[in-house]
Amino acid sequence: MVAEKDIAQFSEQCKNIFTQVQRDVIGQKEVVEGTIIAMIAGGNVLLEGVPGVGKTRLVRSLGRVFNLPFSRIQFTPDLMPADVTGTNIVVKDEKGNSSFQFQPGPIFSNIILADEINRATPKTQSALLEAMQEHTVTVMGVSRKLNEPFFVLATQNPIEQDGTYPLPEAQMDRFMFKLIVHNPSLDELMEIVDMTQKTMAEVADAACSGEQLLKMRATANQIPVAKDVMRYAMTLCSSTHPDSDCASDAAKKYIRLGASPRAGQALISAAKVKALLNGRFNVAYSDINELAYSILRHRMKMNFEAIADRIAPDDVITMIIAELCKKYDLKAPVAASSLSVKEEEKADVDSTVSTDDTANDSAEGEDGKKAKRKKFGRK
Repeated sequence: MVAEKDIAQFSEQCKNIFTQVQRDVIGQKEVVEGTIIAMIAGGNVLLEGVPGVGKTRLVRSLGRVFNLPFSRIQFTPDLMPADVTGTNIVVKDEKGNSSFQFQPGPIFSNIILADEINRATPKTQSALLEAMQEHTVTVMGVSRKLNEPFFVLATQNPIEQDGTYPLPEAQMDRFMFKLIVHNPSLDELMEIVDMTQKTMAEVADAACSGEQLLKMRATANQIPVAKDVMRYAMTLCSSTHPDSDCASDAAKKYIRLGASPRAGQALISAAKVKALLNGRFNVAYSDINELAYSILRHRMKMNFEAIADRIAPDDVITMIIAELCKKYDLKAPVAASSLSVKEEEKADVDSTVSTDDTANDSAEGEDGKKAKRKKFGRK
């Protein structure tokens, strides 16, 4: 049972973590919060964004804040799996006898920065599969356990960039969150440039140790989830499958393959941490809705109709949440609208044009309307 003292300690620890990270990272509040939630919940994170928006800096800063051993792997097209996991090498003893000795790779650390992971070939990308799920590495039939806590924080450029390889589906499914790192605003850009003129190095101090992080995870795991909230979360995951019993209309129209059971596990684990961050002792429907985007967007495969209509995964998630909120008689979030951004903009334009026409007609009067009909040859 979670005591009030544990909740207070959890909140104080999180406050210190956010304060230190903000010393190195300007803006990107949602990305920072999502990354920290995933690390407390024990999940891996995929950060997607164009080069230069601070993805690598964020991960390096987190390595300092959590005071854990940190390894960086720069993924390139010529990187081999053995360069990641390690390999057996031949060594000779004092008597000249040869034997195999395992040389650990950079993956034997607590925090792994897989920088530009989609620049390596799928064969090398898949070298992380076992480590991300089982936290073990098997080389030449021998399995070796990785130190806990263990996280893979990967960065990738958008697939449309030259020289990139899409991640395998099994690899994507092992990331708890996929977070989109956007370009900074004008004010944030000014702060970034001003800060980096003083020093390019990270200045954050340690705010949490590995043992404290594991204790925070244990505290979050004890947060209760009401049966109705659990059913709502699992229905949300199942609604992404177009052939399931509770398939949503949006899924039937736009989704080819839905989210896996790992999505349901991630949704509940992350929602417990989210509830504690908000100072609550239980998971709420709002926690599920807010986390759905980061957890589901990379686990759904869109069909041809979605691609042709330029419907993004986040648009479909918004439609599914709106349908479920209506079904469960809940208040839909502000973002939960069946209209995509493009459709909303089009509706606003149509509304503006209609309003302008009405106003013009009223101002012109009957004489103006007759003159307009005469000009265009209408009676």
